[in-house]
Amino acid sequence: MNSVISAWRGLRKPVFIPASLIIFAMIIFSVVFASTASDAFESLNTAITNGVGWWYILSATGFVLFALYCGISRIGNIRLGRDDEKPEFGVLSWFAMLFSAGMGIGLVFYGVAEPLSHYVNPPEAGRIEGSTDGAANQAMELTLYHWGLHAWAIYVVVGLGLAYMTYRKGRPLSVRWLLEPLLGRKRIEGTIGHVIDVIAIVGTMFGVATSLGFGVQQISAGLEYLGWIESSNWLTIILIAGVTGLATFSVVSGVSKGLKWLSNINMVLAASLAVFVLILGPTLFLMQSWVQNLGGYVQALPELMLRTSPFADDGWAGAWTIFYWGWWMSWAPFVGMFIARISRGRTIRQFVFGVLLAPTIIGSLWFTIFGDAGILRQRNDGDMLTAAGEVDTNTTLFALLDGFPLATVTSVLAILVVVFFFVTSSDSGSLVIDILSTGGDLDTPKITRVYWAVLEGVAAAILLLIGGSGSLTALQTASIATAVPFSIVLVLACISMLKAFHYDVATTPNYVRITATGETSNGALVNAEGKSDVPGRRKRGAGISSTFSGLAPSRENLTTPSAGHVVVAVHQLSSDQIGIHPDTGAVEYSPGEARRDPLGGEVFDSQEFVDSAEGHAQKAEGQVQTQSSDRSD
Repeated sequence: MNSVISAWRGLRKPVFIPASLIIFAMIIFSVVFASTASDAFESLNTAITNGVGWWYILSATGFVLFALYCGISRIGNIRLGRDDEKPEFGVLSWFAMLFSAGMGIGLVFYGVAEPLSHYVNPPEAGRIEGSTDGAANQAMELTLYHWGLHAWAIYVVVGLGLAYMTYRKGRPLSVRWLLEPLLGRKRIEGTIGHVIDVIAIVGTMFGVATSLGFGVQQISAGLEYLGWIESSNWLTIILIAGVTGLATFSVVSGVSKGLKWLSNINMVLAASLAVFVLILGPTLFLMQSWVQNLGGYVQALPELMLRTSPFADDGWAGAWTIFYWGWWMSWAPFVGMFIARISRGRTIRQFVFGVLLAPTIIGSLWFTIFGDAGILRQRNDGDMLTAAGEVDTNTTLFALLDGFPLATVTSVLAILVVVFFFVTSSDSGSLVIDILSTGGDLDTPKITRVYWAVLEGVAAAILLLIGGSGSLTALQTASIATAVPFSIVLVLACISMLKAFHYDVATTPNYVRITATGETSNGALVNAEGKSDVPGRRKRGAGISSTFSGLAPSRENLTTPSAGHVVVAVHQLSSDQIGIHPDTGAVEYSPGEARRDPLGGEVFDSQEFVDSAEGHAQKAEGQVQTQSSDRSD
């Protein structure tokens, strides 16, 4: 009882209660109107696609441009933490964790099915006939378009914003703080901030529920394909209950190390499955295809990134591109928070290009191995489609594995991969939602994690059962619909972050090391005559001597290597801060109007703030005072 009371006190009620009510309302609506739910999902999906599909496509492309601008410009020099802070994880470990963030149920579910679907039923807007060489090439371009830079640019927006606001500025790890530079602390801690977190929770809930629904569909289809059991509604309920129970056990027992090991084992199993198909399949063909797929993707990207297909009426964009952008947006708080937590100490440039490129390249290899293998199998043997000539999304992976040795073993392995992803997604998803519902508290109560984990399972089960034969449409509609308001939050977050980044760039100096004389490759000083202070060493050419009034140490000290340089802080000036004296021609500096800090030099009474770059800077200036954050509970 005490734990329940303690958990209730720790919740941010204006976030937890509305988010729970909205989720329950959507679930109850599906149950009450079960008889017409399937048609309702279909109608809602069409309405959203026709109404805001263009907005999804435009905003997703805008997120790519935002990410590239941050990585290429001077903003890329900003460190996600203190200026002298080193990355917490090495490059290889960091890439591996980024891969684990991107490797989810969706990749297993769509690994064979999506490229094969685009090959057999290409989009009308592409004007390419199905089941041709051109359709095969276009199929991989479209698949990489959906799983490449655009998907990860959406995650960059949230992940970069959270890492910057938490590790550099000391804010709580919550989506609402992404908009503080734009709206101010008072609004963020008030109703507007509560609404933002509610939107993030609802979107994440149904994004994770969609993934869980896909996982259950593939598990049951795999078991039926192996002839072990027949798919039914009861099997769906049992699978969801069982895997949700495992995730709940993980939450209650606190086996964080066990969950970490489970994730690592799952990565090994997934990689083993891919290597198995690569080695025993058409290896040379797949490696050739991978190189061509990367080139085709880069070439097709400028045309695909703004394709809205206004003259097409085949519904392809809504079923694929718009669904994906909505799905990625609903997953953005989940994946964004994860990659933020593993990226402390890296520069924005390292963050952007690491997050964009590493998962995209690995994903391209995954889809090439399974997708091109499936397409080649269909071209040669023609046995990858159903009797009606359609692609069965649930069973195409098992149909592909059936053509390899040890088909039963590899099919079981694929099912295990999906189950493990199911458990880790439910566990991690409930943790992220719980963090949002407590206002950024990383040490959340177990009972509320259990609450969210069970609710995710219930939402997935309802969408699957009520959707009936159109369960896939129900899952897609849930993701697209809940991502509509969050897409607006993401666009505002880009504007807000740019405001903070530009102030940071303008006020943070670059450091330049000035040496009084030349310097050899081993650090020895060279005087103006080219003589080294190390006997027997001589550097070609004369050294260059410079002095900075008030900065250079005494000339005697400059003769020793240890004191042979000065570090100078350099600020870049804008044209309106520089003037030329009309008589002397001397360059004059005018401070001009002082820039206003969009974050206002706020102070937070939290360990995150103490450890952040902002906290250290204010402490050095003697400005930090104990100040509690106002919370409207």
